[in-house]
Amino acid sequence: MTTHEYYMHKALQEARQAAEEGEIPVGAVVVCKGKIIARAHNETEKLNDVTAHAEMLAITMATSYLGGKYLNECTLYVTMEPCTMCAGALSWAQLGELVTGAPDPHRGYSRLTPPVLHPKTRITSGILTGECSEIVKQFFKAKRS
Repeated sequence: MTTHEYYMHKALQEARQAAEEGEIPVGAVVVCKGKIIARAHNETEKLNDVTAHAEMLAITMATSYLGGKYLNECTLYVTMEPCTMCAGALSWAQLGELVTGAPDPHRGYSRLTPPVLHPKTRITSGILTGECSEIVKQFFKAKRS
């Protein structure tokens, strides 16, 4: 198992918790210098807040932990490609690296031009894509039935 896979499994744990709570199953962890400093999952329903995405909550936790607003030495692992709102916040936080699982062809940031993320942010995509996609597919399949 690679380092990226290890941390993506941790993000998937968060996504599973979101699904159990009736939230769209997206999970995120922030890693800094080999240590998980933030864990989050979608809480938009629980908090009645459209901005309570896993990434936004993880940013807040990580910056609070670090005592500063920049995450340039951090890596965010997120089970689904961030939306434009989250990508904008990650840009302002000057995230060091973004690692994603499943793509989001409908609302994902990558379909936008010009790029939304900070120019120094390294991007790795496609980590555990099958597992990350499947949890979302199963969630919506259950919602429809």
